Amino acid sequence: MTNNMKKLLPYLLITAGINSFGQPTQKKDPAAFVPKGFVVAEKIQGDLNKDGVNDCVLLIKATDKKQIIKDEYRGELDRNRRGIIVLFSKNDQYYEQAMKNYTCFSSENEDGGVYYAPELSIEIGKGNLLISYAHGRYGGWKYSFRYQNGDFDLIGYDASYQNDFNTDYVTFDEESINFLTKKKLTREVIKVDADGKESYKDSWKNIVLIKRIKLSEITDFDELYIAEMLKEKDDR
Repeated sequence: MTNNMKKLLPYLLITAGINSFGQPTQKKDPAAFVPKGFVVAEKIQGDLNKDGVNDCVLLIKATDKKQIIKDEYRGELDRNRRGIIVLFSKNDQYYEQAMKNYTCFSSENEDGGVYYAPELSIEIGKGNLLISYAHGRYGGWKYSFRYQNGDFDLIGYDASYQNDFNTDYVTFDEESINFLTKKKLTREVIKVDADGKESYKDSWKNIVLIKRIKLSEITDFDELYIAEMLKEKDDR
């Protein structure tokens, strides 16, 4: 084999859908990308790379029997962790793996203490990957990721928190961070009228992201503390 052919070989393999180990990188069935010891818990479809073709997101779950426990009050619980695989559609016939993170989510059967554990949901909206947690009367939060630079970067974070406002109505303060514009909005409830209509005080701050947050590198969403990953300064 000539030197020129050796240089071209990696490119030819990628074009043919084969990696350097001789294994196919393009597959027709999304489930073929799921590693041994995992199953598909949910399948989400939508366009994530703006090519007009639906891509595929798999929420996967481990199947380790050692992680199935007996709870005194709730009975048998599957505490296996969950993960995510993102697949880009190729010519609407094959899929190619764009990102994987096998264990970044806790199980759906965690102990919520005096309340149920936050409920995870994944969707695709406006070309972004949205990972949300709903926590009932305690509010909820959402992470927005966009595919860029070979991974899914965190570009937005939104949260609502039940506040201590003295009212007959349950009210929530809100927080919204845009990592693209480097702006943070804090919306605080300051008044609730007799009809339950809320009045807010909005505060804006400039933010600086300390480091890039990539979906593939998040070890545990339960320990992803956004406040520790940015610096704030007053918007003057």
